[in-house]
Amino acid sequence: MLKIHDLYKKYGKSTALDGLSLHINEGEMYGFVGPNGAGKTTTMKIVAGLLGADGGQVYVDGIDAIKYPKRVKEKIAYMPDFFGVYDNLKVLEYMKFFASIYDIQNKEAEIYCMELLEMVGLSHKTGCYVDELSRGMKQKLCLARCLIHDPKLLILDEPASGMDPKARFEFKEILKRLNQLGKTVLISSHILTELAELCTNIGIIDDGKLLLSDTIDEVFKTLNTSSPLVITVLDDVEKTVSCLSNNPFIENLSFKENSIRINTTGDLHMEALLLKMLIDKGILVTEFRREKRNLESIFLKIIEGKDNDEDEPRV
Repeated sequence: MLKIHDLYKKYGKSTALDGLSLHINEGEMYGFVGPNGAGKTTTMKIVAGLLGADGGQVYVDGIDAIKYPKRVKEKIAYMPDFFGVYDNLKVLEYMKFFASIYDIQNKEAEIYCMELLEMVGLSHKTGCYVDELSRGMKQKLCLARCLIHDPKLLILDEPASGMDPKARFEFKEILKRLNQLGKTVLISSHILTELAELCTNIGIIDDGKLLLSDTIDEVFKTLNTSSPLVITVLDDVEKTVSCLSNNPFIENLSFKENSIRINTTGDLHMEALLLKMLIDKGILVTEFRREKRNLESIFLKIIEGKDNDEDEPRV
């Protein structure tokens, strides 16, 4: 659905995108993660045709987005963190106005707009003026507006910014439903826990470069194998520590009461053999698991790892 290859963008002497390449398949809910100034918004604006690139290629549903931006705009909808609205219009009037731009008129427009408003949970606000809506409701209205031309790709830049927890939850459920209906979604957010729950795939960007791109499951699987292994025993803590200390795959070991944390260099096969060894020695193991990382810790680990690599002298 979206292919970006070797994308470059400069603002004066500052490089915003430095050879960025990204591939999003149809039907994915792709989370775009990175610190402020990493290049997320620049990438999204280039894809949406709102900003020119200094080099590289962008294809949306097989169409060259840089060469044919008008054709691509039929396929996409772009929603920034704050979408301007016309406060002197009522909600249904607002929707029908934008429907008319796509030549959807009269009764057809009213029925279609009501369907979209119902989808985003605003069917009860049709007679309200837009300036009477809360921040969360305005964002829902803007999403409904983005859906009028039935785009295949939704590009959402911090869409839940400024929303309260209830509004964010409702907005997240709407996006899940849209994804189930076949929409491909590219979404950026600083609320990483929600991206982890929402997205099928994730990309981490910093200094205009993509540091990681994979499915959520694979990201957690890969990075959690480097997390400490937590072993809890019923008793015989000293015996357990003695057994583990002699294992060549164990690098660090610490314990508190009956819980032992170890860092290992082995794989899942090694873990299975380790558990078997403890059981064979008669140690009663009540817990044997990897310490799970959340998306925030994974993000920091990757960013810090990149910084450490840059600090190392290059030969």
